[in-house]
Amino acid sequence: MAQAALALLGVTSVAFLLVSLSGDPAFILLTPEAGEAQRAAFREMYGLDQPLAVQYARYVAHVARGDFGRSFAFERPALTVVLERVPATLELAGAAVALGIVFGVPAGIVAARREGAWLDRAVMAVVLVGQSVPTFWLGLLMIRVFAVDLHWLPVSGRRSWGQLVMPAVALALWLAALLARITRSEMLESLAQDYVRTARAKGLSEPGVTIRHALGNALLPIVTLIGLQIGTLLGGAVITETVFAWPGLGTLVFDAILRKDYPVVLAVVELVAAGFIAINMSLDLLYGYLDPRLRRAGA
Repeated sequence: MAQAALALLGVTSVAFLLVSLSGDPAFILLTPEAGEAQRAAFREMYGLDQPLAVQYARYVAHVARGDFGRSFAFERPALTVVLERVPATLELAGAAVALGIVFGVPAGIVAARREGAWLDRAVMAVVLVGQSVPTFWLGLLMIRVFAVDLHWLPVSGRRSWGQLVMPAVALALWLAALLARITRSEMLESLAQDYVRTARAKGLSEPGVTIRHALGNALLPIVTLIGLQIGTLLGGAVITETVFAWPGLGTLVFDAILRKDYPVVLAVVELVAAGFIAINMSLDLLYGYLDPRLRRAGA
């Protein structure tokens, strides 16, 4: 918990410094006709006229109380604006992770079981394509084919399940390819171990040996990768959300950066960092259940 608090403080410090040095929001949010007196009043209203150290100390004190300030653009509490977009990002990230697991892990298992065969080479070819194709290009291609040419799916928005399909698939392809590669690598290592040969010598079925013994001992790196990717997706896949106009954290923080809406940018960074840290702590706890040796070592 102490390390998590320090990590969050470090993220806060770096993010605050970067947004503070990126420019004056008074020149972005006020009209070009606004005079210097209006800009000075704007800075005074939001405390931007104070020295940077004073602004930072005040910001950290407010964040400790759950106050992330008011959005410059929306003129509402920044945390409220951010929380309104969280469900959309969770929906997209959850769908992408689910698709990635459903297709990536079994593909890696099959490739490992058929090492060197045509099926293994086919899976690795798909993995290479999946990790090489830029997500934004894949998104634009899917829009052209499935929305413009075939009229099967809507282009953008979040009003129906059909609008979730293309952004979720665009994100899931890279994740599925990565999971397939890591799963194959870990399974090949597990299948070569003595306990797998012992299980086969005892007459256990191949599915039982593969799932219970090989996959069970290969889960830690796979679970770690899934957890880290969930944390990354919670940050809002900015490019994917922008391409499909998905109203999540990605599009919100992109627009906030363009508008220099510092409170919203910082609130998104803080929320994502907290989520990422929480996921990593949960993974540490989960390791003990997946590998009894870690529980014994901890005891």
